[in-house]
Amino acid sequence: MFAVTSAVLFGIGTPFAKMLVEDLEPVILAGLLYLGAFVGMTFYSMVCWIVRKKPSASAPLERKDAAWLAGATISGGVVAPICLMTGLTLVTGFAASLLLNLEGLATAVIAFLFFRENLGWRLGIAIASMSAAGILLSWDPDTGVFSVAGSLLLLAAGVAWGVDNNLTRHISERDPVRISQIKGLVAGTTSVLIGLVLGFKIAADASLAFALMLGAVSYGASLVLFIQALQGLGASRTGAFFSLGPFVGAAVSVVLLNEWLGWPMLLAAVLMLLGVAAIVYERHSHVHSHEKTTHAHLHSHDDSCHDHVHEPVVTGQHLHEHTHSPETHDHVHWPDIHHRHDHTEKE
Repeated sequence: MFAVTSAVLFGIGTPFAKMLVEDLEPVILAGLLYLGAFVGMTFYSMVCWIVRKKPSASAPLERKDAAWLAGATISGGVVAPICLMTGLTLVTGFAASLLLNLEGLATAVIAFLFFRENLGWRLGIAIASMSAAGILLSWDPDTGVFSVAGSLLLLAAGVAWGVDNNLTRHISERDPVRISQIKGLVAGTTSVLIGLVLGFKIAADASLAFALMLGAVSYGASLVLFIQALQGLGASRTGAFFSLGPFVGAAVSVVLLNEWLGWPMLLAAVLMLLGVAAIVYERHSHVHSHEKTTHAHLHSHDDSCHDHVHEPVVTGQHLHEHTHSPETHDHVHWPDIHHRHDHTEKE
């Protein structure tokens, strides 16, 4: 549910950004969206503090997380949104939304090649069918027009966010709100400064306020939920579920922007449903070993991974440093924070 909700919030952002890019320069808009994420998550933190009167229950960021966060901020907070906003000036919001399916493909391929996540055959079907749907819907059969430049920019955005997703996976057990705040402030400020250096202006009007509000929802809240999903699913699976977002964005574009591509949408819908079904029914199981691990993250004792004892007894989700004993067993699992093992040997 975290992954799907994150995808929906992110997906609706593309058609609204298509409207805003008519009034704001792409680089400036990219920066404002991430500054909006910072403002939105800061406001959320203040409300939570007033209500709970205590700090967040999530594990805090540590110095060793800096490199992962810096890489994710540059790739996903600066490069990707600038490519997307620039691409929106060349293609329709409908086409841009579906082309963002390539993010899921890039995330899974990078996770497989560089971070040893397993790619089951059902996941391969899901990624292939979702990507085919996006490519199909980027083509206008009536005019035969296909923007190569726009498509390449959207591909670059997808690859950059794929890198971002895999880097963020390594800090997914940390406080997602704080990650969103830092990423939003640094990335947003960087993009806005780049825009100002290039000579672009920022008008203090309704489009500025709307960009900040859109960023708070489609980039801030979406990122927090995405990080929560990474903790339980791993990068490739979360990326595949996230491929639902572009489909939502395309549907909103039909209503909001009055964009329609005709018969390809029906075939793309079938391909998208095939991809969703493949993800839902994926099962990955083999004998694997857990080494002794000590870490801190938000957890409960409702699963077999957390069987340590508390005196007095603690129920519900809680945070503290705990140790997992070595164990070898066989069960259905995904590459969550407790199952990031190598699959290069024969299972």
